[in-house]
Amino acid sequence: MKATVFLGGGRITSALIAGLRLAGYGQPVVVHDRHSEKLQHLRREYGVIAEPDLHRAVEQAHLLIIAVRPDSVRELLKEIGSRCIARGSTAISLAAGIPLAKLRTWLRPSVRWARAMPSPVCRTRQGLTAIAFGHGFSNSARAKVTNLFAQVGGVVEIPERRFDAFTVTFSSSHGYHALAALIKASQAIGLDRKTAHLAAAHALADGIACWRTSNLPLEELLQEAATPGGIAAAVMASLDKAGYPKVIAQGLRAGVSRARKNAKS
Repeated sequence: MKATVFLGGGRITSALIAGLRLAGYGQPVVVHDRHSEKLQHLRREYGVIAEPDLHRAVEQAHLLIIAVRPDSVRELLKEIGSRCIARGSTAISLAAGIPLAKLRTWLRPSVRWARAMPSPVCRTRQGLTAIAFGHGFSNSARAKVTNLFAQVGGVVEIPERRFDAFTVTFSSSHGYHALAALIKASQAIGLDRKTAHLAAAHALADGIACWRTSNLPLEELLQEAATPGGIAAAVMASLDKAGYPKVIAQGLRAGVSRARKNAKS
């Protein structure tokens, strides 16, 4: 039986496999990585097939998932070459910033390429994955890719030209970073560590969950939470005056810049 094959056993592979196992994913999962300790960890934790030989791993793939750092993609595809990958195979790159045009150049043209950007939150099946399809995908081939990521959360298909903007916007790092900053600031004004975590997590996670389930406009919820002349309104006004929106925009631009540098690698 052909398998879902991951080339790269790092954090995003681990998160995806954790989510797939929670979903009861029935296909065999093979992982190749240069580091034997990563392979053994994934084998013990999730029951994957650990394959230290790159070409043997690729030969087993019905879906080949490239899950290495962007600066390693070209060398990996060069090492794969054309002798162990079947014509018409489907390959999915998780490498941020590397365009489909380069992927097609670096591996035999008969391979169907898609790009996918899954969130690490997929380990709990609450993730979100963006997909951009290249040329040559039939409806059934598209469905095979989409169904894989649908096992671990929502899926959205977007044009490749918008991929970098989506990547820098949807990262769960925004939430974690904001949570850490809010916890630290609340402790500085007098909350103990446990209460700071509780209050900050409610402010971010529960507030956003309310927005997602209430169907109320964000502007209306902002008005509800921040009464004019009240405490929340004073906090938001101070943040805006300090340049909070500009800092967020600056951060996103830095992420897009990094993705474009990846594309030039």
